[in-house]
Amino acid sequence: MKRSPGLSLVLDAVRESLISSSGAVLLNETVRVAGVDRLLAAALAPWRSDRVVHDPGKVLLDVATAVALGGDCLADLAVVRAQPELFGPVASDPTVSRVIAKLAADIDASLPAIRDARARARASIWGRRSPLRSTTGGGSDKDSGRVVVDLDATLVSAQSDKEHAEPTFKKTFGFAPMCAFVDHGPGGTGEALALDLRPGKASPHASADHITTLGNALEQLGEAERSRVLVRADTGGCSKAFMHHITDLGLEYSIGFPAMDTVAVALAAIPRQAWRSALDADENPREGAQVAELTAWMPTPTKPTRSPARFGPQHWPEDMRIIARRERPHPGAQLRLTDHQGWRITCFATNTKRGRIADLEVRHRLRARAEDRIRGLKDTGMRNLPFHGYAQNQIWLEIVALAADLLTWTQTLAFTANEPARRWEPKRLRLRILAVAGRIIRTGRRRRLRLPRDWPYNPLIESGWTALRTT
Repeated sequence: MKRSPGLSLVLDAVRESLISSSGAVLLNETVRVAGVDRLLAAALAPWRSDRVVHDPGKVLLDVATAVALGGDCLADLAVVRAQPELFGPVASDPTVSRVIAKLAADIDASLPAIRDARARARASIWGRRSPLRSTTGGGSDKDSGRVVVDLDATLVSAQSDKEHAEPTFKKTFGFAPMCAFVDHGPGGTGEALALDLRPGKASPHASADHITTLGNALEQLGEAERSRVLVRADTGGCSKAFMHHITDLGLEYSIGFPAMDTVAVALAAIPRQAWRSALDADENPREGAQVAELTAWMPTPTKPTRSPARFGPQHWPEDMRIIARRERPHPGAQLRLTDHQGWRITCFATNTKRGRIADLEVRHRLRARAEDRIRGLKDTGMRNLPFHGYAQNQIWLEIVALAADLLTWTQTLAFTANEPARRWEPKRLRLRILAVAGRIIRTGRRRRLRLPRDWPYNPLIESGWTALRTT
């Protein structure tokens, strides 16, 4: 019987001069191209002490690099520190802790400074290769001019009694950050524009939090992009105040609308011939699913009984349209109170005036990509907030956002739109590209990084390196 190679393998105590994260040379090139190091250094200059050895901007960038490589706490910075040939000198854990504490002590000034540096780096990346060629999919060619911003809240568990960690509406314990992403469409992934930390008891329906996060997200976009934004959200974003705010900004929205009593009245009144076949993401008819616009059959809103000055707007925006989708539940699914005559009903509101309602419905349904982005963030340092202090964890979320930016910007610059690696989630990108080992050799006055001979993704790394060097 042939013996397994593992039975004869012995760990040798002799050490080799290897680089365990050789694929991170692509991250380094992205930092160089975008000027992230210079932008962070300039933004955090007010918090740089005299005669300091480690610049605060470089410290945050090193931590973000460790998070991009898969780390989820400050101790994981040791992986970056152990590879000075690749990442340069890296601060010690106590130094990093002091830098974060110093920034957290002045959170009202340091947080905007970090975000401004990210926005400038994003503008530099998009100036070289914009990821927004097609932003919606399923009718995306008609909507290619829009910049889709997705808002969604999520929950982050806390394993100890951290500051403002509280019971959540899902009976867990921790925090409820509000997230905003820009969707790259079917040819890419997406970018985290804003990650706003909130206490655990924060509601997913809070209109003030949606307004704040949308404002932070818009600040990450250039002037040309801000005027073309379509805001997507689930029913958590369905509030009169938030929709009026979007309308007042001159933007479009596509937001989940709860199947309330007024929807039931419209469903009972709408004629059968008003329903049209629903489409899938490839614009093919979806069997057993139909869409219809309910706007004309919605009952007239009642007269407001509360003061708008105190309670906000009492009516929905005048140009709001309500579009419904009905679909037969799959076998075994439980019917809900909002189901109508055996149909599963879902609705959304939009102020988009043109386009087939089937295309608008597909466009709204693709907001599920925000769930993919949240999953990627939780694989990139957001699964657990490591500090006790609330302000320190706000800084940590900015580090997470920067790490996610580095990964996405690398994919945008290194790979073409038809390359599958452009759409890989962080876990796959690390396994195949970033975590490959290599050896640095010196020939004459140059250093060369050599990759394993039989690594299957060598051509992808080499082509990405060439693309970044020539950008």
